[in-house]
Amino acid sequence: MIVRGAVLREMGLPAPYAESRPLRIEELELAPPGPGELLVRIRAAGLCHSDLSVIDGSRPRVMPMLLGHEATGEVVISEAPGFAPGDTVGFAFVPACGGCDPCAEGRAALCEPGAAANTAGALLGGSQRLSGVHHHLGVSGFADHAVVSARSAVPVDPALPPEIAALFGCAVMTGVGAVVNTAQVQAGRSTAVFGLGGVGLSALLGAVLVGAHPIVAVDVVPEKLALAESLGATAVVDARSDDVAEQVREATGGGAQYAFETVGSAAVLAQAYAATRRGGTTVTVGLPHPSQQLSIPAVSLVAEERTLKGSYLGSAVPGRDIPRYISLYRAGRLPVDRLLSATVTLDGLNEAFDTLAAGASIRQVLVL
Repeated sequence: MIVRGAVLREMGLPAPYAESRPLRIEELELAPPGPGELLVRIRAAGLCHSDLSVIDGSRPRVMPMLLGHEATGEVVISEAPGFAPGDTVGFAFVPACGGCDPCAEGRAALCEPGAAANTAGALLGGSQRLSGVHHHLGVSGFADHAVVSARSAVPVDPALPPEIAALFGCAVMTGVGAVVNTAQVQAGRSTAVFGLGGVGLSALLGAVLVGAHPIVAVDVVPEKLALAESLGATAVVDARSDDVAEQVREATGGGAQYAFETVGSAAVLAQAYAATRRGGTTVTVGLPHPSQQLSIPAVSLVAEERTLKGSYLGSAVPGRDIPRYISLYRAGRLPVDRLLSATVTLDGLNEAFDTLAAGASIRQVLVL
């Protein structure tokens, strides 16, 4: 079949993207699903910094590629057990094979065949269903239809608005999961979140959910700091200040017991580490350019019993966590609808990524 989608053929074109037009809206041939795969009519797809990182070249991928990884849609054809036409599904951007060592240990985000497929721009198992164009993280959601591995799909509540359902596949699963799964923050523990994009604010919502206190939010955009306060932050810090770590340490009575870096910057991660107290845990969620290096006092890891760890996909098991987070949203305990900044069209994607790059949005969602 012929689909219409947003294709990136060259990384690193200069901003503003409204002028350089890195994303080209093209008609492409999409082959039907093979065994274990689904054809999905895409309804909505979020614009994420991980997409922007491919566009600007800081997260190199094979080219050309049809972007978009945070999406939801309706099954049209199923070649996999457990899914039927008409089912509503969301996607995880790491397909989990279920058989490798990480999957067997419950660490689906580290699935080895899934990582290999994502690196190759293919679906799980190595198949390519887009003619002449690579898949993005097994999804390629910036198109009206996609073929995906059923291992990338999770059934979701069909009554959920698509522009909200899409958010659970990356922003919510990554941010909330970093708090709940990776760090396992307990009630009453002091927490700081550096960076208030979709993932960072989701981490803040996760901290509120588990009863962390105090909760400090750090960003450069005043409107995001105000939103963080309305969502439950007990203190905010303007990251343009010269003493960010000191302000966080003061607001948390000596340093945060848990600090989360969601920007994808080694410099910000160093700030988050400096703002973490003795015996505390610093969690990095952002994806910096591979050339960035982190320098910390090595002795602090031992002498202060500090922990520095990464969190990918929120250390999630998507089939467990996405339905759980949706239930919490339904119960009013995860107000992720507050993250939605705007809806956009395929033809407006380049301009929307300018908005994202400027830090002027939380989550824009492509609605198809």
